[in-house]
Amino acid sequence: MSSSMIVLGIDPGTASTGYGVLESAGSRLRALDHGVIETSPGIALEHRLSDIHVRICELLDQHSPDAMAIEELYFGANVRTAFAVGQARGVVLLAAGQRGVPSRSYTPQQVKGAVCGSGRAGKDQVGRMVARLLGLAAPPAPDHAADALAVAICEANRAPLVQAVARA
Repeated sequence: MSSSMIVLGIDPGTASTGYGVLESAGSRLRALDHGVIETSPGIALEHRLSDIHVRICELLDQHSPDAMAIEELYFGANVRTAFAVGQARGVVLLAAGQRGVPSRSYTPQQVKGAVCGSGRAGKDQVGRMVARLLGLAAPPAPDHAADALAVAICEANRAPLVQAVARA
């Protein structure tokens, strides 16, 4: 008999951090929550990062996930974008660490492969597959929320394998 697991998936960014919460029970996945944490470019970076941290803490407290999965940096982005995403990743990981929630990182290619079967899938294809896998009427919007749910699906599909290897 398999027990259920709650996963918080994060698509980090300074302007928009996508989040998705799902419950995994055996082979069944169910979306519990998803959305985007948006910060204004007119606000000082330290305040934007603080806002992201506070909101992630609220999500962790609200959903009590068993694990968090966060998307890795995409190095095709310019250096300025990469630093901003890295800083957002840092405050998200800090929130998980403060609450003792185990976290794993996945590359965009791993996430696309887990959800679509191809690491080269486009954003629209990821959104459609997330909707199909979670039984949603339409792809989650905006894209950052769909990407965050895809990251959570990647973790939920990986977790039973990790547990099986640990028992072997």
